[in-house]
Amino acid sequence: MPIGTNVTGKMVTALKRLGFDKVFDTNTGADFTIMEEANEFIERFGKNEHLPMITSCSPGWVKYIEMNYPELLPHLSTCKSPHQMLGALLKTYYAKKEGIDPKKIYVVSVMPCIAKKFERQRAEMKNEGLCDVDNVITTRELSRMIKQANIEFNKLEESEFDAPMGEATGAAAIFGTTGGVMEAALRTAQDTLTGEELEKIDFNQVRGGDGIKKATVNIANKEIKVVAASGLANAKEILEEIKSGKADYQFVEIMACPGGCVMGGGQPIKSSKIRSEVDVRKLRADALYTIDEKSNIRKSHENPVIKKVYEEFLEKPGSYRAEKLLHTTYQKREKYKI
Repeated sequence: MPIGTNVTGKMVTALKRLGFDKVFDTNTGADFTIMEEANEFIERFGKNEHLPMITSCSPGWVKYIEMNYPELLPHLSTCKSPHQMLGALLKTYYAKKEGIDPKKIYVVSVMPCIAKKFERQRAEMKNEGLCDVDNVITTRELSRMIKQANIEFNKLEESEFDAPMGEATGAAAIFGTTGGVMEAALRTAQDTLTGEELEKIDFNQVRGGDGIKKATVNIANKEIKVVAASGLANAKEILEEIKSGKADYQFVEIMACPGGCVMGGGQPIKSSKIRSEVDVRKLRADALYTIDEKSNIRKSHENPVIKKVYEEFLEKPGSYRAEKLLHTTYQKREKYKI
């Protein structure tokens, strides 16, 4: 199929045929990440503490800073990544709601990222002795499984995600491209800070394929300096600025893979011929922005599922239970010796 084709519905059908009982949307987890991350940023910004705050949903990036810049770890957001948040909620909120023993729930995340395999094994990604996520397969591994099962993917009908963790916003959809996490968080932060449901949705300043994108956004009559970087060489440049004290950013998004998760190490590999003819990153990113534009709800805090889970279970972003389930800690790690 053409690069950038939205095959989400077919993928849900394929996963059901492969034997999964339920298929939920990681993007729902992304909406929870935005709720927690926007709240965390607003708190830090108000107190002027540990700024700039740096996003934490790219595990390759997180391990990089743990090994190379441990002195800057206080700047990292404490939020778990979307699939880890989703796993934690499936084994608590969902399990309780459905009357299922959490020990009988086996969560498999389908990811564009190889580093997620390491992330899910981190000791801090557990609750009550259970891993938030039990296994991770890449999108490339899933495609192989579909072929091995002799499923004719292009002939599959489309299916919907299962409720309740199957409803997501446009803000969550753009998580996969560089600048997307930043933009999604700013949408929620601006409404929270102003107390209004503003019509301004798009933050084009942080869009595009550049390795480093800097901008100043005005929210509630406050200027917030932001930067989105992708690729670890660009991350290093930003970290050196912060370390030297020259940086005056308040919010930083970093993704390990150049272009963001759409170009993750677990994604389908395109030949050099295809890559010379088309911009794969742009086509994949454009597909996510199209999903966002067509979404009825484009702000995470307006997702009815998110509202319901906070009302019934989490109380509010940053609550004791939210901190316990949806946030994490970091540690200095030794570099690998060759």
